[in-house]
Amino acid sequence: MTDMPQPATGGCLCGAIRFEAAGAPLWIAHCHCHSCRRNTGAPVTTFVGFPADGFAYVAGRPKAFNSSPGVRRNFCADCGTPLTYEADRAAGEVHVYISALDDPDAFPPQFHVFTAEGIDWLRLDDDLPRHPATSR
Repeated sequence: MTDMPQPATGGCLCGAIRFEAAGAPLWIAHCHCHSCRRNTGAPVTTFVGFPADGFAYVAGRPKAFNSSPGVRRNFCADCGTPLTYEADRAAGEVHVYISALDDPDAFPPQFHVFTAEGIDWLRLDDDLPRHPATSR
């Protein structure tokens, strides 16, 4: 995570929504949970957690979907790009989908979460810590 752009910037596929996240990431993780897989259509989803007080939409406004009690997933209503995850249990954080960032290479993952829910055939060959669940 050296030479990170400050602030980190990103947006959706069609360009209607843009955001900025100031400050260092709180954490960066691959999530293997069923809900994140369904939301993205991918076998694993990677998030960067930023402090909510440093996150802002600077162009456009996303639509929110309450995917479970206390969880909001924000996305572009025009092109469908998933943008952020916010949860009451992680108050003060905004979890940004790494693929929505302009420079995802600047944010290498630190660990895996919800590996107990992962797809059996998916093998990521890394030495990162793996957690069967998480409090996030």
